[in-house]
Amino acid sequence: MNRKSLPLILMLVAGLVTVVITFLKDYSIPGKLGSLFAVLLLFYCIGTVIVWFLNKFDKENEEAALPPDDVIEKESEESVAGPSEEGASAEEDEES
Repeated sequence: MNRKSLPLILMLVAGLVTVVITFLKDYSIPGKLGSLFAVLLLFYCIGTVIVWFLNKFDKENEEAALPPDDVIEKESEESVAGPSEEGASAEEDEES
């Protein structure tokens, strides 16, 4: 999922709501601009934090889904090496 535009969309929707509310409440022009700037800045920061957390959670989930590399390497080394030394020494004891 493309999360790059999430902060921008969240910021613009909050800005639209702010413009409508300040228009209906008949704020002065400096009051409208000040409140709009504060809301845009606040919701952009909130959107950025949300995207950061979502990316962090995705990265953790991907790492948890992958099997550990050590287990795969040990299994492949054992299959290439053949029987273990313990098995070979037990067979020698039985033959003597």
